[in-house]
Amino acid sequence: MEKESKNLKIREYAIQCIKEEAHAVLDLIPRLDDNFDRAVEMIHRCHGKLIVTGVGKSGHIGAKIAATLSSTGTPSFFVNPLDVYHGDLGVMTHDDIVLAISNSGQTDELLRFIPMLLHMNVPIIGMSGNPRSLLAKYSAVHLNIKVEREACPLNLAPTSSTTATLVMGDALAVALMKVRNFEPRDFAQFHPGGELGRRLLTTAHDVMHTEDMPVIDSGMHLGEAIIHVSKGKLGLGVAMEDGRIAGLITDGDIRRAMEKWQAEFFNHTVNDIMTREPKTVRPDTKITEIQSIMQKYKIHTVLVTDEERHLLGIVDHYRCMV
Repeated sequence: MEKESKNLKIREYAIQCIKEEAHAVLDLIPRLDDNFDRAVEMIHRCHGKLIVTGVGKSGHIGAKIAATLSSTGTPSFFVNPLDVYHGDLGVMTHDDIVLAISNSGQTDELLRFIPMLLHMNVPIIGMSGNPRSLLAKYSAVHLNIKVEREACPLNLAPTSSTTATLVMGDALAVALMKVRNFEPRDFAQFHPGGELGRRLLTTAHDVMHTEDMPVIDSGMHLGEAIIHVSKGKLGLGVAMEDGRIAGLITDGDIRRAMEKWQAEFFNHTVNDIMTREPKTVRPDTKITEIQSIMQKYKIHTVLVTDEERHLLGIVDHYRCMV
């Protein structure tokens, strides 16, 4: 009983931390002003790179913000201000913008970096919790990420402040995605090795069945059609007329026909039960679009054709699970 009470107490600490950080994030909303709009506009019009910098915890958050921006269409990378004094300043050009992050806005290592940027005419977007700080003063635009208190019970360890910083960075990235009309295909180009990238880049041509396709004649009797459907192992048969697709039958169509006609079943032909307008796609159709078609029409297969409805291949739902 005592252990259970102790565990509940621990959970209360966690709940309080989450609540305080959630409040800190929501408090950012009224602080979004014209400065945010100008920051997005500056980054959008930037012909160079967005260089993110910060020290300590702000640096860790800055590295994540840079990674998010880079993966969503904004060329960006993180630079530690301490490394600038040892050669890394050479990566910057007049076309670049610096996003400088410091919760206090008074971080010494960061402030010593600012005169170099001003000398090079590199504009600064400052992000801090102190709009009266030196960082805010020397920034072309300042984003206010002030939090009332840290979630840390001592109000010392960066907790709410780092969460607010991360969220403001995400807000910049999302706003820039909208301004750029960033689409899933764009995201895939930056993530070609991941599962999402594979799904967004893979086409029907990449996954379609092309060998031993269950092609049947529309006038074929259903008894014979069953054999072809079974051999095809796809649960369907593609009815053809004069080399073009005439329709499609599935094993479900066959079962329903058998229940309906019973002894008369074998007197009927494929033409009597086939779907005359099966769903077709082109070879360059993305797998994500094919998945949407399957979900919308509650089907498990689409046919891949050329412009003249010649059958090129078959894509079933298993092939879509790349």
